[in-house]
Amino acid sequence: MTSPILEKYRQTPHRPGVYMMKDTKGRTIYIGKAKDLKKRLSSYFIKKTNHDAKTAALLEMIKDFEIIITSSGHEAFILESNLIKEYNPKYNVILKDGKNYPLLRIDMNEIYPAIQRVRKIKNDKAHYFGPYSSSHSVNKTLKQIQKIFKLRRCKKTQFKNRSRPCLNFQIKACLGPCCNDVSVVGYKKQVQDAILFLKGRSHQVVKKLKARMMDHSSSREYEKAAQIRDTIFAIENIMEKQVVVSPDMKDRDVIAFAAKKGRVVIIVMAVRSGYLIDTAHYPLDLGFKEPDEVLSAFIEQYYKNTEFLPSIILLSRKIENTEEMEHLFAKRKGKKVSIRVPVRGEKKRLVEMAHVNASRELEKSLLKEEEERASILMLKELLKMERLPSRIECFDNSNLSGQDPVSSMVVFKDGRPYKDGYRKFIIRDLDFQDDYAYMYQVLERRFSKDPSEMEYPDLLVVDGGKGQLSMAVAVIKELNIEDRFMVAGLAKKNVTKGEEFDKIYISGRSNPLNTGQAKKALYLLQQVRDEAHRFAITFQRKRREKRAGISVLDTIPGIGPKKKKVLLKHFKGIAKMKAASIKEIALLPGMNKTLAKALNHTLNRND
Repeated sequence: MTSPILEKYRQTPHRPGVYMMKDTKGRTIYIGKAKDLKKRLSSYFIKKTNHDAKTAALLEMIKDFEIIITSSGHEAFILESNLIKEYNPKYNVILKDGKNYPLLRIDMNEIYPAIQRVRKIKNDKAHYFGPYSSSHSVNKTLKQIQKIFKLRRCKKTQFKNRSRPCLNFQIKACLGPCCNDVSVVGYKKQVQDAILFLKGRSHQVVKKLKARMMDHSSSREYEKAAQIRDTIFAIENIMEKQVVVSPDMKDRDVIAFAAKKGRVVIIVMAVRSGYLIDTAHYPLDLGFKEPDEVLSAFIEQYYKNTEFLPSIILLSRKIENTEEMEHLFAKRKGKKVSIRVPVRGEKKRLVEMAHVNASRELEKSLLKEEEERASILMLKELLKMERLPSRIECFDNSNLSGQDPVSSMVVFKDGRPYKDGYRKFIIRDLDFQDDYAYMYQVLERRFSKDPSEMEYPDLLVVDGGKGQLSMAVAVIKELNIEDRFMVAGLAKKNVTKGEEFDKIYISGRSNPLNTGQAKKALYLLQQVRDEAHRFAITFQRKRREKRAGISVLDTIPGIGPKKKKVLLKHFKGIAKMKAASIKEIALLPGMNKTLAKALNHTLNRND
């Protein structure tokens, strides 16, 4: 008997349109487009032989689908984009609208524009550069800009309220327009040069700077000429490290794609004026998608989140809706944008170079996954678990002499941090230091939650030896969930006793496990424990700083409990209060200009 989903597939026409995949609960989990719906859907429901295990498991989740027929591929392209925004399907997320990828922002509408690191493009007419593939990449670029052009990085409120230049000015990484008499015209020239530099126009910047240097030299302004000379040397030093890859000296992006075992790596090589100025790689999940779907979705989202559009985009493989994308990009750029798959010559060589890099990065990513998998398997054998410890949770406490006690919970999934699962706990109703009491309270609060609200781990790790382990087991038994997962304790080595490695304890065994042949398993648990420790300390430090900041308010004459409450309610904390202008503070109920000045001075005097 034919299944309903196959019967629906057979009735699908050879027409352009959009398809919406649904799970058992009727939720839309993936939206795609196709110039030929039947041909595309056959890859899901008919041609299943080439799917890897991961993709096959994902396909099992599809229990129904809907189609919307359009009159053209262009209409399907637009409709798909609108439906993705409306439904936000789980398996459509590629770049997550840029939220996970940093950008640089410069707003030329400011008198002294700042360069800032942001995560999202706003419709505010500012210049945005990126997205950068990692924090390391954006920080490196930011450091270069600061060293060469010395633009400010502080926020507007900090800039307005500074009484003396910050550390960046002291280390000659900022011109200090907040407090110094810096020419607006001269500063704007620096900003324009920085924008050209970020766009890969280093040659133009050097040419402009050399002309300015000669002008200053002719006017006997030798100090200014020497400063520009140093800037030129810094830019040329960076240019020497860049590789000429395109003799025609044109701007283009080269995008290549490599896929294997359900994983994808996309490489973007930015070529500006013939120089290769940046190479960014983006690891993604293939999921339900065909390779050309992934590449198409990536390109659409990537150029939605970057200001600069090159005139030529070279690809390693063909994608659907090339004409629609060219039309969309040309409309945004104001001139023609070509998307091509080169077949010969210099352009073909560039694409092949990008593909080699994509394949290499993919192999590195897969090798890392295999190592993580090996660690999990070894941990399963070491602890004699019935199932793989795919989800590991670890708790750690932090306090300072009993003050501001907190606890952290970190989650590792398949051997790597799963930050969406991290949780913070503020210890309640305990005004004395007692790590056992802290752990008891936190575990009780965490495991009182229904598994439908927060899934249980396969393995629970507590930081400590037999005592902490016993406490954790007692809580688990009291909640009647001891058969749901395994519990282990990780204690630090005792150097005075000659111990070389940390120790793993499990319930029902007095001695630690022998990890001599299971070092990878031990290192994995150490990584989990250290991450929980880092997370707890960071949270506790923020709590302590917040409390210290609030107590500072008590030292300001004229600010009593009522005004303190008004201030905290309005600013939601000391950080925003510290950055607020005197005028804004003075307008609050009960406040005036004198009190506002005293508050501003007290909060900012240690900067």
